[in-house]
Amino acid sequence: MDFAITPKMQKLLADIQQILEKEIYPLEREVGENGYRATLPKLKAARQKVKDAGLWAPQIPKEYGGLGLTMMEHGMVSAVLGQSLLGHYVFNCQAPDAGNMEILIEHGTPEQKKTFLEPLLRGDIRSCFAMTEPEHAGSNPTWLSTQAKKDGKDYVINGHKWFASSADGATFAVVMAVTNPDGPPHERASQILVPVNTPGFKFIKNLSVMGHVGEDHHSHAELRFDNCRVPQSNLLGKEGAGFAIAQERLGAGRIHHCMRWLGICERAFHLMCKRAAERELAPGKVLGTRQIIQMWIAESRAQINAARLMVLEAAWKIQELGQREARVEISCIKFFVAGVLLDVLDHAIQTHGGMGLTTETPLAAFYAAERGARIYDGPDEVHKMVVARQALKKYGVQVAT
Repeated sequence: MDFAITPKMQKLLADIQQILEKEIYPLEREVGENGYRATLPKLKAARQKVKDAGLWAPQIPKEYGGLGLTMMEHGMVSAVLGQSLLGHYVFNCQAPDAGNMEILIEHGTPEQKKTFLEPLLRGDIRSCFAMTEPEHAGSNPTWLSTQAKKDGKDYVINGHKWFASSADGATFAVVMAVTNPDGPPHERASQILVPVNTPGFKFIKNLSVMGHVGEDHHSHAELRFDNCRVPQSNLLGKEGAGFAIAQERLGAGRIHHCMRWLGICERAFHLMCKRAAERELAPGKVLGTRQIIQMWIAESRAQINAARLMVLEAAWKIQELGQREARVEISCIKFFVAGVLLDVLDHAIQTHGGMGLTTETPLAAFYAAERGARIYDGPDEVHKMVVARQALKKYGVQVAT
C-alpha cells in the first residue's frame, strides 16, 4: 500500500484549500446566524466558482462531468472539504446526492439518467434518500413497513419515513420500499425514484436534531407516502435489489464520511492549538502552558493520524478487492473515526471555554451536526458486532445476528 500523495494530487488539494479559505469559510458564520436558505444565493455563486475552476463533482467519472478521482483520491479531497460543513455542498459531492448520483450511474436506465441524474450532476436540483422508518430499528434495514404494490403499470407506495436527509427542497426521493414481501429478507425491498410533486408524497416536517430544525440541504425530514403512485419504470435496478444497492452506496459513503470527519478534526485541531497559543490566563501565561491542554493536543494529533491511516487502508482495500473483502475495515473506521471526531471536537470546545459554544467558531455547529456520526449509517454497536463476529469465526465461534 502506497499512500504517498502525487504532485498532481498535491496541487489539486492546494487549489481546493484555497477556494475553501477564500469562498467558503467566510460564509460559515452567515449561515450560522441567518440560516442556510438565506445564504443560498452566495452558496450558489461559490458553486459557480468551483465549476469555473474545473473542480466540480470530484467523485464523479469524467464522462459524467466530474473529475474522475479514485476512491482514495476523493477521500483526500473529502478530508479537505470536511474542514467546513459547507465544503461538500459547494463542490457538489454532498450526501445524500453523491450516493444517489453513484447508484443512478450504476443502475439507472437511460431515461432515469436523463430525468434524474443529469440535472443532479449539474447541481440544478437536489435529492434525498428515504429508507429509515420511525416504527423500526434503523440498525435492521431489512425490516421495513413501507410497501410498493403493483397496480397496472404503476407502483402504489404507502408508508412512513424519517431522517430523509435533505428532503426539504429536494426534487426527488430514492425510496426503499418492500415490493416482494414473501422473498428472502435481503431481497424484499426495492429502490424507487419518486418525484416530490407526486400526489401522495407528503412532507410532514423537518426533524429537530440536537435542538436545530435545519432547512434546505442541512435538514432531516419526516415523510409519508399515501397511495403515492409512480410508474414501474421508476424502479432503480432490479426488483428486490434495494438492500444490495443500498450496501453499494453505503460502503463508499462510509469512506467519504470518515474522511470528511478527519477534515473536521484537522480544523478543530488547528483552532484548539491557535486558542492554546493565544489565550492568556494571566499576563504572559498562555493556555498552552498548561499540561492538560498539552495532553489534549498530543492525544488528538495521535488519534487523527491513526484514524487517517485506517481510512486510507480501507479505501485501498475497497478499491483493490471490493467492498465485501473490506467489510471489517469499513466497520472499524466507522466507529473508530466517529469516536475520534467527537473526542477532538470536545477537547477543542473545552479549550475555547464559553467561546466554543458560540457561533464565533464553527466548533459548536460541528458538534451539533456530527454527534449523529455514532448513529447514522449503522450505529457503533452494530459495526463492533460485525468486527467481533468476523474475528471470532477464526476461533470456531459462530455469533448469531
